[in-house]
Amino acid sequence: MENTIREHCARLALICGCLAAPALVYAQTQPAPGTAAQRKPIFVTAEQLSAVAILPTPPAPGSWKTLEELAELHRLEQTRTPADIQHAQEDDREESMFAFAEVMGPRFKRADLPLTALLSDHVKNDESIIVNPAKQFFRRTRPFFVDTTLHPVCKTNANPEDFSYPSGHGVTGYLEALVLAQLVGEKRDQILARADDYAHSREVCGVHYASDEAASRVVAYAMIGIMINHPQFKAEFEAAKRELSSKLGMGGK
Repeated sequence: MENTIREHCARLALICGCLAAPALVYAQTQPAPGTAAQRKPIFVTAEQLSAVAILPTPPAPGSWKTLEELAELHRLEQTRTPADIQHAQEDDREESMFAFAEVMGPRFKRADLPLTALLSDHVKNDESIIVNPAKQFFRRTRPFFVDTTLHPVCKTNANPEDFSYPSGHGVTGYLEALVLAQLVGEKRDQILARADDYAHSREVCGVHYASDEAASRVVAYAMIGIMINHPQFKAEFEAAKRELSSKLGMGGK
């Protein structure tokens, strides 16, 4: 009951135009001191954005929605091809802007684009700062722990408290896509479509529900709204844009 009241208050604060959740909710949802999840924010701080405040509660265990999502994961497991698995595993490993190389072309490589890589890494840095408190608040168990007849094909954590909602991979994918789509406007539609595909890979992997990925998109769009106003982001963005223009001839629109 107490958690419900706090969540309700956080959402009221959002409606009033404040993205930061009330201090009480924020304090409750912070990762424990000394955990790997703690890192220094670069573009977005947890005080600026609480994912708890902007996300709906995920479907409850045993609800028709959760059962429907589990059935879809079984369908994907039964129909995924070796190529599907390879694609999902590659997406599992690549958590950066360079997951979009198939859209950008063969010259879009980290080693050749250091300024773009720096921006990408800094964008990725802030994902866990915003996502991990929400994971701890909602505490949604991953699907393969709920239904042990599922067989994930990507890396998993044996700890059942490695929660699934929202998807950190999904947030990273959408966030990197939103930045890249602004850098290279002429490929915007293809980039955003690839972001959906990247998020879907988490379901093909068997490690996330569809609603985890839907939540990740909401969080990413909220994060980008804050990021684009940060002076350091603006400077790194312009440097990456010049680099892509000079080395790849992209970013003219």
